Amino acid sequence: MKAPALLAALLLLPASVAPSGEVLSTGGITSGAQSPELRQGSDPGAARPSWAWPLAPKPSVLRPFDPPDKPWMSGHRGVDLAAIHDGAELTSPAPGTVSFVGVVVDRPVITIDHGNGLRSSFEPVQSDLATGTVVARGQLIGTLLPGHCRSGPCVHWGVRQGDEYVNPLQFVMDLRPSVLLPRSGAP
Repeated sequence: MKAPALLAALLLLPASVAPSGEVLSTGGITSGAQSPELRQGSDPGAARPSWAWPLAPKPSVLRPFDPPDKPWMSGHRGVDLAAIHDGAELTSPAPGTVSFVGVVVDRPVITIDHGNGLRSSFEPVQSDLATGTVVARGQLIGTLLPGHCRSGPCVHWGVRQGDEYVNPLQFVMDLRPSVLLPRSGAP
């Protein structure tokens, strides 16, 4: 390889491969193969689309995650998911331990601690589970009560990483931007 081409190759190398040889993401475009779980930095609690939807069949999103600019401002700190009917069964999206069952303001809430600082909360949900109950991914955690969405039956699902609300959909969907590639043989 000629010196200028070798230099160019070496300059491009750090953008796609770490010193350990691990493939890294570059600007939303992934170089190399990915494991089934998305690599999003080295944070063990980073969101990975490996959780299950808490409602079946896969629900539509009635209201998306819209966090406020500042913690004290108004916003939507979770997502509202459409249910087929009031009384629909709600399941745990990932394994964890029930950390809260009770009423917050005027709505019954259940919270599951998934470890690594991740906690899911669902409302309005009637649950017979007690704090400290260990739950498996897909296990029934309660039934949906009416009253959250005016448009029909829905559940509010919030996820916190430590003290910060994060988008619950990143745990059940790949939210990376789509990348359009040229067709094979196209100019």
